[in-house]
Amino acid sequence: MKLLRCGPPGRERPAMLDGQGVLRDLSGLLPDIDARVLSPAGLRMLAALDASRLPQWQGAPRMGVPLAGIGKFIAVGLNYSDHAAEAGMAAPSEPILFSKAISCLNGPCDDIVLPPGSEKTDWEVELGVVIGSQARRVDERTAIEHVAGYCVVNDVSERSFQIERSGGQWDKGKGCDTFGPVGPWLVTADEIPDPQSLSMWLDVNGRRCQAGSTRTMIFGVAHLVSHISHLMTLMPGDIIATGTPPGVGMGMKPPRYLKPGDIVTLGIDGLGEQRQRVRGG
Repeated sequence: MKLLRCGPPGRERPAMLDGQGVLRDLSGLLPDIDARVLSPAGLRMLAALDASRLPQWQGAPRMGVPLAGIGKFIAVGLNYSDHAAEAGMAAPSEPILFSKAISCLNGPCDDIVLPPGSEKTDWEVELGVVIGSQARRVDERTAIEHVAGYCVVNDVSERSFQIERSGGQWDKGKGCDTFGPVGPWLVTADEIPDPQSLSMWLDVNGRRCQAGSTRTMIFGVAHLVSHISHLMTLMPGDIIATGTPPGVGMGMKPPRYLKPGDIVTLGIDGLGEQRQRVRGG
């Protein structure tokens, strides 16, 4: 299933795409796409619906973040060895974790707003993992059972805040408002049998900057869910952004960063595409 939320910011309503790609309104059945819906029982209930009987959404509404009530937005740094190399850093021996502020969450096609003082705002296409059931100290062999689905994430990053002014605190450059586009859909795990074989890409102004695959992750999805669950309890609706392949602006020679008017488009196989315009704050 492809689950999403449509409507103006703060007033999104739950929806789904049926097998023919028709947008169906779920608001008559559900208050939102939240932890209850993302549970195994909630997803089984949705899967049993006859989508053709649901109201069709008219027009082309704005898409918001495809799930509500997100408790944690956890990200993984340097999880592709070739990206670590372009950043001039050693590949890690265990996952590097940081948090993105919940307030940075943004619809998949909403504007990226450069914060005051921004000099080096960068892009990062990433596979997002959405937790569906509580995971606390879970084994890697069973970790995927706790995943509700997957989505596209753009881990927008202000490098001068993150590296030059951070004192080692990456969060400073990762959680600015609008720096967490998620969506367009949450694709349930049953439609993505192997999250380690997904192609991913990102363009800036039509120029291909990133082209990679989740198969080159240093730490795969199951390992990440298990590892993180031993450090903190993962709850339904938490998102893990799993790292980015090479091609970020920081790694270009010379480096290239986002400026007002730029258009960023990105996508992952089976998970849809995002499109953002960059503007000044």
